[in-house]
Amino acid sequence: MPLPKIEHPTFDLTLPASKQVVKLRPFLVKEEKILLMAIQSDENAEMVSAIKQVINNCIMEGDVDVETLPTIDLEYMFIKLRARSVNNIIKLTYRDLEDDKKYNVEVNLDEVEVRHNPEHTTKLIINKKLTIEMRYPRVSITNELASINTSTDFFFNVLKSCIDKINYDKNTYLVSESTVEELDEFLNSLDVNAFEKLQKFFTTMPKLHYEVKYTNSLGNERVIVLSSLTDFFTLG
Repeated sequence: MPLPKIEHPTFDLTLPASKQVVKLRPFLVKEEKILLMAIQSDENAEMVSAIKQVINNCIMEGDVDVETLPTIDLEYMFIKLRARSVNNIIKLTYRDLEDDKKYNVEVNLDEVEVRHNPEHTTKLIINKKLTIEMRYPRVSITNELASINTSTDFFFNVLKSCIDKINYDKNTYLVSESTVEELDEFLNSLDVNAFEKLQKFFTTMPKLHYEVKYTNSLGNERVIVLSSLTDFFTLG
């Protein structure tokens, strides 16, 4: 007699940036193996690739292309998958910067939320003639950024990948139809005010949010704010 096919529960999740609704199943032993192999490689690119593969495997319904997902959607989906698949409680170790001692803290992944800044917008009005329409950083850019060494180059590469459309003097220009040289020339021609608005797009983007509170050996109450996937799984 053949072995039984095991059925697994599914759950619906609304993605915070794209607002897509997806149906997911918990990840299984085969996905756990993928993650363990990526962790052992100690390579960020391998870990990102493993997370994408696990999410792809676990999506049961929903028109989702993992490569073009906003990064915040990928992070949020993985955290909620981890909560349903293994345990919603994870234990982290944090070194306090005030007393230089290590503290063990717990995080409830079910309580992780995405914070939306009311000042955030994807449509940046630069002046009466110029408006820049932005999109969120996509997972697909991760490999492109792996070889970049300086923070300035990193920021400008992410920035260029997030500009979707440029509206100027009643004309709309799709950045996907322009060359890298043309986009560089456009960015270099912007004034400081315009560049500050571009920077604000990134500083006010939706972010993961969870607060860990504890009292250190000096009797002071401390708060750790976790806001990225790295914070939740490698904080030490």
